[in-house]
Amino acid sequence: MRNILFVCTGNSARSIIAECIINNEHSDTFKAYSAGSNPSGKINEDIKEYLENIKKYDLKDYNSKNFQKFIDEKTKLDHVITVCNNANNEVCPIWPNKNQIDHWDIEDPVSKLINKTPEEKFEIITKTFNNINQHINDWINFEK
Repeated sequence: MRNILFVCTGNSARSIIAECIINNEHSDTFKAYSAGSNPSGKINEDIKEYLENIKKYDLKDYNSKNFQKFIDEKTKLDHVITVCNNANNEVCPIWPNKNQIDHWDIEDPVSKLINKTPEEKFEIITKTFNNINQHINDWINFEK
């Protein structure tokens, strides 16, 4: 079992989606965690609704937290993947083992959700989910 930490700025959307995908679709090989460089303190409601109602993922144990927690607790991590440029610039300089870090530049869906219809939100979140899922599958195939 390999442990992965996904990091984005707010830990409210992209890193949460990645954590959910790994823990629901690849739990035989990986255990995922997520965190933020400047966490919002909660999962975005639209993202949460999509993951719970469309993907049927159980989010009761998921929350928004700071990545410093994983450094402080000395959590054994095999990989750290930043999913936004801001987090990459903030995490990389202080992370103890630079060889563990990979970076994926995933566009922030949260800023695009403002003042959108439910249908538009669904389309935006689905696009982000599929993008992250493709990155995960490509990464897993590369890691084999």
